[in-house]
Amino acid sequence: MEKLKDIVNFLNDYLQVNEVEDKSWNGLQVEGSKTVKKIAFCVTAGGEVFEEILEENPDLVIVHHGIFWKKSNPSVKSWMKKRIQPLLETDTSLYAVHLPLDKHEEVGNNAQILKKISVKPKESMADEIGWIGETKGDVFEITEKMEEILDKECKLLNFGPENIKKVGAVSGSGGGCIYEALEKNLDLLITGEERDIAEVARDGKINVLFLGHYASETLGIIALKKKIQKRFSVKSVFLDFPTSL
Repeated sequence: MEKLKDIVNFLNDYLQVNEVEDKSWNGLQVEGSKTVKKIAFCVTAGGEVFEEILEENPDLVIVHHGIFWKKSNPSVKSWMKKRIQPLLETDTSLYAVHLPLDKHEEVGNNAQILKKISVKPKESMADEIGWIGETKGDVFEITEKMEEILDKECKLLNFGPENIKKVGAVSGSGGGCIYEALEKNLDLLITGEERDIAEVARDGKINVLFLGHYASETLGIIALKKKIQKRFSVKSVFLDFPTSL
């Protein structure tokens, strides 16, 4: 059993949540029990997700996409009250970490994408959210490896060289970074959801690998789960709730 405040303080410090400008209210979004025996990890928070998660009876839920965003109405009423009711009724805490988890050099989504294909993150991109590294990989072998790791089919725009030297990763909706990828002379941009950038990729002679928005953001939360397991004496579980994106 651990104290909630100790876990929260560790996460805030380790992920540097107060040093990253974000549209998400990162950190503890809902406070529950002061003690934690079990933590559930998932990508995105929501009513149906909470209902299924709480069958695991966690004391704390840690997510990448939380429920409170800076441009939304913060009032806990109507649909929002119903949304978080399962957490309130079970005294379960909710911790959210958005961009700080995308950009983190160790457990971040983009660092993890590169590490899965044996590439060391060396240079940042996309306002320091994404990472760039060097490799001698084959674009088709990289695609197959990511499909195997994520257990899903990925979409490859094969308009660049087959033999990759420079690769960048920007998870989620990072396809808009293709112009920066071209400026930085990337051979391959790995991102999440598909965007209509085929003609730019073709003309720029760059490969783009779409993993899917959800799939591209599972790796960071899984890596964070492993980090927490080593640091604290708690049980933990990752719950997979794929979306169509």
